[in-house]
Amino acid sequence: MIREHLDVDFVRSRFPALDREFVFMDNAGGSQAAGHVINRLHEYFLKYNVQLGGSYHVSSEAGKVLRNVTGRMAEYVNASRHEEIIIGSSTTMLLRILSLVISRQWQAGDEVIITNSDHEANVSCWTDLQRQGIVIKKWKINPETFELELEDLRKLLTERTRLVAMVHASNILATVNPIRQTADLVHDAGALLCVDGVAYAPHRLIDVQELGVDFYVFSTYKVYGPHQSVMFGKYEILRNLDGINHYFIGKEEVPYKLQPGNFNFELTYGMGGIPDYFDELCLHHFGDQTPESARERWKKVFELIAIHEERIGGKLMDYLLTKPEIRIIGIADGDGNRRMPTISFVHDKYKSSEVVSKVDAYSMGIRYGDFYAKKIIKDLGLIEKDGVIRVSLVHYNTMEEVDRLIAVFETMF
Repeated sequence: MIREHLDVDFVRSRFPALDREFVFMDNAGGSQAAGHVINRLHEYFLKYNVQLGGSYHVSSEAGKVLRNVTGRMAEYVNASRHEEIIIGSSTTMLLRILSLVISRQWQAGDEVIITNSDHEANVSCWTDLQRQGIVIKKWKINPETFELELEDLRKLLTERTRLVAMVHASNILATVNPIRQTADLVHDAGALLCVDGVAYAPHRLIDVQELGVDFYVFSTYKVYGPHQSVMFGKYEILRNLDGINHYFIGKEEVPYKLQPGNFNFELTYGMGGIPDYFDELCLHHFGDQTPESARERWKKVFELIAIHEERIGGKLMDYLLTKPEIRIIGIADGDGNRRMPTISFVHDKYKSSEVVSKVDAYSMGIRYGDFYAKKIIKDLGLIEKDGVIRVSLVHYNTMEEVDRLIAVFETMF
């Protein structure tokens, strides 16, 4: 039996934390963990909890299963080889490590372009390089359309540009940025492209080869997994970077030279539950027509996810647009090709904190603030509003939950 629509009841049954009277709508801050992930964490401690590199059997087996996870994550983002996957404690930490090692190859006067719509994870690590003479330029969104325009980037690029840092989708605006077109433009200028995919990865399947990026990073705890992060980097670029690990770990040891202290073993093993979960979704929805190729399985699942998220996000968006006192911060359109179902807005009469504190009483988790995307909040004049009200939906949210939130808003607006 093939299901043409996402079976949300089945989806929710795979998330143990959803079995309670609480509505999770702060998923851009961190999603709930799939049962596959939780089970693997338990399994690791029972079967593999030893230090790697030992000659004894359990240590050897632990090394094998963790290498398998790295290979699965390489396949998940469509990397060309498993060495292109760097695992770390957070997106912020991985980007900081990247900035420290790659900037050793740059000279004073070289340039990095950042955007004003990024989370600080992909900003501060680059702006701090001004101390060594790196010039920072800012690619700003069009405040009318909330979009980054390629022509504006073209004007910023010079022969001294070394890297452009940007988001795939903003954690506030949720606009899907044109990564492939940007990559082509950046590469034509002789520079590299580093993309923060944290707010995109929970909603769509990543294909780093199709995107043409040089670096791509996302947090697995926002993609139904453990509190870790994954960075893709093109192998030839990584191989030529100096390491940040112990002196005896050479340049050829990719990615270990960029993982000081190694990665967290149990969380990495748990991370393998993310593709396992999507495999199960595909089997449930497509039965004996489930593709043999893992990438094809995941593509089919994310197509169903996109349709469902557009429906629930569109319903909330349509409701908010009926309220003249509410201003959507981002594209006022539920089209899943243009934006993710993370919806930010402000109210003319209330501070964002006032609205969210009232919603808290209804056992619903939404949020307010700048979400570490401080520059866009400042540039849009939203500091005095306490930032934005943000409702961030994912595929385990239901239409009934959206209706419940709308009913709460109706008591306030």
